[in-house]
Amino acid sequence: MAKSGVRPYRSVLYIPASNARALEKARGLEADAIIFDLEDAVAPDEKVKARVLLAQELGQQDFGPRRRIVRVNGLETDWGEADLAAFQGHPGVDAVLVPKVNTPADLNAVAARVAGPLWAMMETAKGCLNAGAIAAHGRLEGMVMGTNDLAKELGARFRADRLPLLAGLGASVLAARAEGKVIIDGVFNAFKDEAGLRAECEQGRDMGFDGKTLIHPAQLAIANEVFAPSEAEITLARRQIEAFDAARARGEGVAVVDGKIVENLHIVTAEALLAKAAQIAAMV
Repeated sequence: MAKSGVRPYRSVLYIPASNARALEKARGLEADAIIFDLEDAVAPDEKVKARVLLAQELGQQDFGPRRRIVRVNGLETDWGEADLAAFQGHPGVDAVLVPKVNTPADLNAVAARVAGPLWAMMETAKGCLNAGAIAAHGRLEGMVMGTNDLAKELGARFRADRLPLLAGLGASVLAARAEGKVIIDGVFNAFKDEAGLRAECEQGRDMGFDGKTLIHPAQLAIANEVFAPSEAEITLARRQIEAFDAARARGEGVAVVDGKIVENLHIVTAEALLAKAAQIAAMV
């Protein structure tokens, strides 16, 4: 579960920076955050045009409470330096997402060129092996799993249970939680498969991810639902807190709710859940 006080990131939608219509529609979508993509979603001959268009749109349009993250091209490409120059200090950008982060040095190179928060794409074997050091970077705010690229590098086959990817996913979640950083699960490619999307969202939620990256607006509702506390969870959390408070008033260190022990650690989780629910309600 996300730390108490951290804004919700249930749904993080990729928007190609070259698509003017998609940029316009993004202002009204129920996404917690948007990744404006200058990298994989933009063809090489469109990258310069996309950069200009995105800088203009982010400077003129109101995207409301949505977190605005720009995924730039890598510094090893022909476009990386110009991307960073265009969005350094841009008032419409909340964070820069760095692709294919292998080590903290990759973040250092970007941090020397921009002043705001950084996010890291975790999409290589080396990156997942170095997840702890990457998560500990002082400028890092969040991590995003790039499961398609990771699977390609591993030579992994597609499985609905994502078994070949679990080592990398788990390492990244552990690193993010150890350092108090946001961690977002990878995309689900079959955007018309609602049952498959729900199952993968539930898996990611149960692993500890804060939310899921999405490739189509049709995926937003399911991600927002799965990564939000349910009414049953909210009710249980309140009952746990009430029971624990009553037990403490009696001089007891534990309570019992529905036949299960409730200790202080459960109260910390319950309070974080209620805080997340309140934050989501405030965004509506």
